[in-house]
Amino acid sequence: MYFCPSFMAESIFRPNHLTDKKARYQSLLPQLHALVKGEPDFLANVSNLMAALKESLNCLWVGVYFVKNEQLVLGPFQGPVACTRIARGKGVCGTAWNEKRNIVVEDVDAFPGHIACSSLSRSEIVLPAFKNDEVFLVLDADSEQLAFFNHVDEEYLGEVIKIIESL
Repeated sequence: MYFCPSFMAESIFRPNHLTDKKARYQSLLPQLHALVKGEPDFLANVSNLMAALKESLNCLWVGVYFVKNEQLVLGPFQGPVACTRIARGKGVCGTAWNEKRNIVVEDVDAFPGHIACSSLSRSEIVLPAFKNDEVFLVLDADSEQLAFFNHVDEEYLGEVIKIIESL
């Protein structure tokens, strides 16, 4: 039988008393670093990062899509069933990949060509991760609330992207 090593974080502390989004992220980031420390498997690390983000962000869905054969292919995620493949330039994820930039969408119904994997999604944020100056995955998060994500999420999820890029 295998047990989690003692050096690995086994749960994420959610400081529910912190109402400030920035303070919650500042509490979360050191925990995310500890979560992946010492674990060499990329997929295991990304899976745990997505679980920790879902638990901490209180959002509808969070996950990654990997760039494979000129498509985005679903990777580790937490939340309702998701779209399996997304074409370059399609939807928020495909656009972020194609344009190599972060995208924050306050109202997904106002985003031209939005792909509705879940009818519950109202707002979204997508950040690309790079290797050798090319996007190799995108981090996607959806919320049931309009304008749930903002510049604070973009800044701190950018720090999560740095963790992923360093794995």
